[in-house]
This record gives sequence, structure tokens and C-alpha cells, in this order.
Amino acid sequence: MKRTVAFLLILTVLVAGVTGCGSTTKVTEQVINLGGIQPMTGGAATFGASGKNGATMAVEEFNTAGGATVDGVKTTINYINEDDAGSPEVGASAAQKLINQDKVIGIIGPLMSKVSLAVALIAQAAGVPMISHGSTATQVTLVGDYIFRACFIDSFQGTVMANYAWNTLKVKTAAVLYDNGNDYNKGLAEYFKAGFEKNGGKVVAFEAFTDEDKTVDYKAQLTKIKATNPEFLYLPNYYAAVALQLKQAREMGLNVPAGGGDGWDSPDLVKIGGAAVEGGVFSNHFSKDDLSPKVQAFVSAYTTKYRAAPDALAALAYDAAGLFLDAFKTAGSIKGSDIRDAMKNTSFSGVAGVYKFDENRDPIKAAVILQIKNGQQTYLTTIQP
Repeated sequence: MKRTVAFLLILTVLVAGVTGCGSTTKVTEQVINLGGIQPMTGGAATFGASGKNGATMAVEEFNTAGGATVDGVKTTINYINEDDAGSPEVGASAAQKLINQDKVIGIIGPLMSKVSLAVALIAQAAGVPMISHGSTATQVTLVGDYIFRACFIDSFQGTVMANYAWNTLKVKTAAVLYDNGNDYNKGLAEYFKAGFEKNGGKVVAFEAFTDEDKTVDYKAQLTKIKATNPEFLYLPNYYAAVALQLKQAREMGLNVPAGGGDGWDSPDLVKIGGAAVEGGVFSNHFSKDDLSPKVQAFVSAYTTKYRAAPDALAALAYDAAGLFLDAFKTAGSIKGSDIRDAMKNTSFSGVAGVYKFDENRDPIKAAVILQIKNGQQTYLTTIQP
């Protein structure tokens, strides 16, 4: 989509200078808009807050470092964050507002795959680059060539946990309980099942429910699962639902090891689930315990600024915004196609990994396995792609 100076918020400073002939020098600085779409309310609200924080921090650092130069003009960024409430419809409205009213040059987010699929159609049609920090459903980037992501995809994440359950936990049977109304949950469930069975394991129960934001009683599905005597319980859902599912499972005597995906990564998992989530393992994109100087500098700066340690979604949003802004600076242009092309060819080192995109604009990255131990996330191992 063509972007002109008319779309920009311009700050013009006139400086009068006297030379041998006498002249007036015109110095122009411009501020352009970058959009963000996060679930600031709803069942994934803690992720939305983290994502907003991470993206905001990256933008502030970019501006402090001098921004970019576009047609000889110093250019800095104004970040506008919109709430999608975990709803595709709300997310689509937010995208329309950001693109048509705010004239953003790109969108960071959304987080949830079901929302990203709705927003991606709008961004692609408008020629506005979008980079989701947390949407792991495989089909998100297949919408079009303006759509990127900063996270690994569900085919990798689901298989990682299937391999971990088989090779490390040495279990032979597993049960799955998932939300069939969300592409993220459903995708992880299917990839885990395929990977586990490929290893030689047996998925003895594959139970579904609809809409984890509204469902609070999982006893019917858990009763069916318990009757199959699984050795492992895979819950590819978000933290609030997982906490309730494990509390109800433990109450009925279903005390087998449990695991899941990056949707577990919230302090509210332990706050809600308490002792029921202890020992659970999950795949994730980032560990604050990574000792690399870059990660520790980020953790320190984030913790100082927000008075809480960053989770994976904070790190991914920080990287997504940083990667986008790096491509924008390289392109030296506000045209969506120029920024897109620079992003395709990027080689960006972030706090949640090194980013180089494949043909579908998905990064090839490692995953970490974390465990809830004594109420805290504990790093176990890193799994390479």
C-alpha cells in the first residue's frame, strides 16, 4: 500500500541560519505510526499485557537510538496498541482502524492464531506487513506474503512435547483434552497425537470441548480420560483453562504427569491452579534463566521497567517489534512492499532466538522445555529444530 507524507504526523522545526548569502535551513522530523493488536482483556489478558510491554520497549529503544532515515528525514515511531479481546471479530475491527485511520506502516501481533487469521486477511489485502509474535497455527503465514511470525509453529511445538513424553518421560500412553474451537489448541493436539503415535505410543483418549473462555467444568471429559488409564495428560490450552482442568483432574484422582504448550506460560497458571499444576511441563520460546548477556540485559531492563520478569510473549513481542523496526530502518521506506522485502531477507538476533525466515516467513528456531517446580518455572532443556 502506498504511503505518502500526508499520512504522517509531522513535526517541523524551522531553523534560521545566516551564511555568506543568507539562507533559511528547514529541518524536518517525522513520527509515523506502528500498530499492535493484543488480547488486553479476556482469557489471555496476561499475554496481552506482556506483548504490549515488549513491543513498547522495543519501540522506545529504537527511538532513543535515533530511529530511521526516510528520504533524508529523521523518522521515529509512535506505537498504537489495540485490544482484540481474544476475538477474531474485534481483532478485525482493530486492524481496520489501525490501517484506515491511523495509517500504520505495520502491525505487531495478534497473539492468538484465530485472531491472526482474521487480521492477516486484512493486512495482506492492504499491503501492510504483519508479524505475529505468538500465533503458532501453521496456516497463519500462508494467508500471504505480507504475513510473518516470530514464534515457531505448532507442527514443531506439538512434536517436541510428543518426543519429550516418549523419550524422556518414557510414557507409552497419553490422553489429550483440547479446545476444538481454537486453531491453536486443535493444531497442537493433532500434532502431538501424530508425533506420539509415530514414536510408537498410543493416544488412548482424544477429548474435546468448545470455548475455553466460557467453559469451567471439564469433569465429563476428564472422567472419560481417567477410564482409559493414560500415563500422560496433554493439555494444549491456555493457562486459565489448564489450571482448572488440572485441579479437576487431581480432585478425581487423575494424578498422571501433565504437559502442554506455550499457552501455559503465565504466572496465573500457578495462581489459579496451585498444587495441581506442580510438576507440569510445557514447551516454550524463551527462558528468563538463559545466561546469555543479551537475554540477561533484556530481563534486567524489562524487570526494572515493569516490576515483573518477562515471559515468552514479552520476549517474542520485543523481538517481533525489533525485527520489524530493523527491517524498516534497512528499507529506509514507509512502503509496505519495501519493508516486507527487507523482512524476508533479515537475519536478526533477538532475545528469543536468531531469526531467519523460510519460504513461508516462519522462523526456524529452537524450543525450550520448562517445568513448574515449587511454584516456579524451571528450565529443563532446549530442543533444536
